[in-house]
Amino acid sequence: MSKIWFITGAGSGIGAATAVAALKAGDRVVATGRNLDKLRNALRDLAGNNLAFVQLDVADEAQAKSAVDAAIKAFGRIDVLVNNAGYSLLGNFEELSTVEIEKLMATNFYGVMHVMRTALPVMRKQRSGRIINISSLAGIVGFKHCGAYSAAKFAVEGLSASVAHEVEPFGIKITTVEPGFFRTDLLDVRNAKYARSSIEDYAAGGTAENMWSGYHGAQQGDPAKLGDILVKIAGMDNPPKQFVAGSDAFAVVKPALEARLEELRTYEDLSKSTDGSV
Repeated sequence: MSKIWFITGAGSGIGAATAVAALKAGDRVVATGRNLDKLRNALRDLAGNNLAFVQLDVADEAQAKSAVDAAIKAFGRIDVLVNNAGYSLLGNFEELSTVEIEKLMATNFYGVMHVMRTALPVMRKQRSGRIINISSLAGIVGFKHCGAYSAAKFAVEGLSASVAHEVEPFGIKITTVEPGFFRTDLLDVRNAKYARSSIEDYAAGGTAENMWSGYHGAQQGDPAKLGDILVKIAGMDNPPKQFVAGSDAFAVVKPALEARLEELRTYEDLSKSTDGSV
């Protein structure tokens, strides 16, 4: 049976690629984004009765509800939710303003929360559903200049893992996806936001923009291939709870997790020493 997909940030990158893959698989897609013209342009070759465009700024809780309502009106159900919308804010933590961090969290974390809150009642009523939350390699491993971005992605990881236990009895499965470097617009000069360097002590380490902007356009990951894989994951009876996407991500995550486990063993006795007497 064909599936109904609801995809945020479907105007480019992984969101657009997933929409294309789902449509090519014979499914129907509700493609959402802040800019309807951008959505229509990204998916112009596939426009038809199987594709609906809905305007959505995920940071706006009321818009999230309206968008899900529009999806139900268009196709009657939501089988797969892909939370992909987001942007990057890079820079030394001390040089990021509270306003900048709060704005990032409003999209990258609260946006996921708003859409999940609105879609879950639909899936519970259906007693079925798949939620795919696009996290990041930076949601598992911390990187220089990524404090705010990683904080949002780590939050998505925690939310996903916890809610998964709550909704599994209703036939709903949640997967977080941790992509490595994919050829998306995340680091495009028009989208990436950088801290204004102002603290002399950090000057020797170079600016975030100098460190990260050069990766744009040179990433090895192919969004189209990831889109195809997400279609496969959505069709699994027992999908992975976490999916590390890309050989570059795997090469970083595996040793990082092994190092954490080794450190856990190193301090095992010290951890146990905190137990009180019974």
